[in-house]
Amino acid sequence: MKKVLITGASRGIGKATAKEFAKSGHHVIINSRNISELKKTADELGKINEHISYYPCDVSDYNEVKKMFDSIGSVDVLVNNAGTAYLGLFNTMTPSDLRKIIDLDLISVLNCTHIAIQSMINKKSGSIINVSSMWGICGASCEAVYSAAKGGINAFTKALGKELAPSGIRVNAVACGVIDTKMNDCLVPEEKAALEEDIPLGRMGRPEEIAKTICFLAGEESSYITGEVIKIDGGFI
Repeated sequence: MKKVLITGASRGIGKATAKEFAKSGHHVIINSRNISELKKTADELGKINEHISYYPCDVSDYNEVKKMFDSIGSVDVLVNNAGTAYLGLFNTMTPSDLRKIIDLDLISVLNCTHIAIQSMINKKSGSIINVSSMWGICGASCEAVYSAAKGGINAFTKALGKELAPSGIRVNAVACGVIDTKMNDCLVPEEKAALEEDIPLGRMGRPEEIAKTICFLAGEESSYITGEVIKIDGGFI
């Protein structure tokens, strides 16, 4: 049984990933800033696996992340999923908008990884999976800062994968396409239909499909995979 920490796990991809790990019998710790949603998700997962716990904190704040790890201890698997999106022109964004996206989408990954690997290095084992986006590979109009943050995650994944490989720690990322989560609730039905027409597989991805890939990357079946950014986008790019 592995000890797994998943950030941003109260809903969407994070929740689906937590459920997948729970079904496999692992000790799952879920994190989010939304305490009520987090507790609700923990209660749901507890019906699948009794080894479920939760810790609310803002992972973009290094000190809060440090307190979380002081409380939960070392982990075998870290899934950096927490993040946010912003749709709009770059020139209309405020400094606060810029900081929020970079902090939540990129800095949170650096914070959690920096603290988690201290014990992983000592144990010479561990797996880190970062949830990224296809826009981090090719960029998206009206999502410039989001694309920059996800591009940073991709570069970080490749670099740290090389750096930590001698310590027996694997670092990978999943670059998600358009996934059917609340993040896309801003789209009206006509917009969703038009978007799906641009996806070769003809539909949005499901959170469970991303979750299964994350679990694969955390397991022994992927023991020779590190420093990879795996694109899961239905053939979009």
